[in-house]
Amino acid sequence: MPFPLFALMLCVFGVGTSEYVIAGILPGLSGDLGVDIPTAGLLVTAYALGVVIGGPIVTIATARIERKTLMLLLMGVFIAGNVLAAVAPEYWVVVVARVVAALVHSTFVAVGIMLAVSMVPEGQSGSAVAKVSLGLNLATVLGVPLGTFIGESHGWRATFWAVAGITTLATLLVAAVVRPAPATGGGAASELKVLGNRRVQIAIAMTVLGSAGFGTVFTYIAPLLTDVTHFSTGAVTVLLIVFGVGSVVGTVLGGKLADRSLMPALCALLAALTGILLLFGATASAQIVTAVLVFVFGAAAFSIIPGLQTRILSAAAGAPTLALAVNISAFQLANAGGSWLGGRVVDTAGVRWTTVAGAAVTVLGLVLGLLELRRDRRERKAEATEAAGSTGGPRTATVG
Repeated sequence: MPFPLFALMLCVFGVGTSEYVIAGILPGLSGDLGVDIPTAGLLVTAYALGVVIGGPIVTIATARIERKTLMLLLMGVFIAGNVLAAVAPEYWVVVVARVVAALVHSTFVAVGIMLAVSMVPEGQSGSAVAKVSLGLNLATVLGVPLGTFIGESHGWRATFWAVAGITTLATLLVAAVVRPAPATGGGAASELKVLGNRRVQIAIAMTVLGSAGFGTVFTYIAPLLTDVTHFSTGAVTVLLIVFGVGSVVGTVLGGKLADRSLMPALCALLAALTGILLLFGATASAQIVTAVLVFVFGAAAFSIIPGLQTRILSAAAGAPTLALAVNISAFQLANAGGSWLGGRVVDTAGVRWTTVAGAAVTVLGLVLGLLELRRDRRERKAEATEAAGSTGGPRTATVG
């Protein structure tokens, strides 16, 4: 991996660790600050809302700022939020700190993707997106367990200090090795206009449906593995690491496939994810098969992300940063919606049926993808026919 892309990936690793690690330090935080676990859990909700609300607003407000400078400013705000959480004397200060960090999350990731794409040759956007997105995978596999260990060993405040430290190091690397890139947007009107683009809207809808299908199952994967497959709690921990490894493989593979053939690859991967979810539910009683499918599920679920982000980039050429930021916010909403749907399924039909519900949602994303693929092919065919006509007919076009 080129060092500038590594620097961006390290930033994303720090941001992802900060987002996810809160679950591992909630007991210590709640006890120290004198709040119950459900109240402490609202920190997750506050962060998600901050991401969803802050993404479009911050992106529009900063559209004219040079990209590298903006990246450094956003990381500065994020670091400040984690430092504030580390020194917070009361619970409400931690809430404020989490919201401050969350407000820049979507814009930061979007700008990081834009910088990464600007560094690679044309036709390698998917791989560039995948390399930056690896930071989120590694945050799940390495960052969260390590952050939880630090919190259990030295207190929850040490976890926030560690996140602030790694993101500071990553920011310094970005300052040293990433080259500047011009702003990609104009004023608020031109930025908002891109959201009216049909291709952008459908790409975001595909993100919502694909991510909601994933969230419907993954939120309840632990009880699925213990109650249906009868794995021990210790085995579930190992299997979650296996899932994380699969997500890394899937991200890399998804980026390469997106570079080769974007929409056909996306459709194939969404179809694969749908089938895997159905197979997951059908074979959930078999431990060996389920253990393999946990890895495959992780790979399939994350393989669609580089393609979805690349589709946004190609569809929103006029203001890609805002479209990417909205798409990242859509991931948050989709995961929340998937968790809600999964909960209703668990209450009414049982945890095993979350896989069917997840597949039903994902297949809707596949239908949208197939419709877009068909429309793309019709448009290319019409353009080719028009070009042939303007250059002297089909024979001339064939020779060319």
